[in-house]
Amino acid sequence: MEMIQEGTRIAQHEAARRAIAHARNGEYLTFRLGAEEYGIDILRVQEIRSYEQPTRIANAPAFLKGVVNLRGVIVPIVDLRLKLACETAEYNHFTVVIVLNVRGRVVGAVVDSVSDVLELGGEQIRPAPATNATIDTSYITGIGSVSERMLILMDIEALMSSADMGLMEETAEAA
Repeated sequence: MEMIQEGTRIAQHEAARRAIAHARNGEYLTFRLGAEEYGIDILRVQEIRSYEQPTRIANAPAFLKGVVNLRGVIVPIVDLRLKLACETAEYNHFTVVIVLNVRGRVVGAVVDSVSDVLELGGEQIRPAPATNATIDTSYITGIGSVSERMLILMDIEALMSSADMGLMEETAEAA
């Protein structure tokens, strides 16, 4: 009887894992930060622009490069390389800003380069690895695998909405 219960628990766990993976099916915009490749939900992307020097904001954290005027909208520009403690890369002709719509607010994210748009099925997505409490991985939703490529799938809304970013106001919906 105990073996049957254990088998049932394993089957339920596997079914739950498949359901979670299936829910994450979708299209991802892939981009590079240093040697790593990341993916974000394409539905959060408004446009991709070449990098232009933003207007600096006094006393802003280092990862907040400043703001740009995008067709009359003042857009904060976050350097994801600095935010995620990557090796600092040079700004060059591959450097782009991914303009995102996060909770109804427009935010720009500086990345080294944009790769492509990939459709990932549940079987191509694995859960994010467990890490110790000192490393914040709350914005990592999983690891995508396409041929020889591994993508770190990120919840860009969770990252941009985090309290340390200071870009989003707390709302009842965010709680």
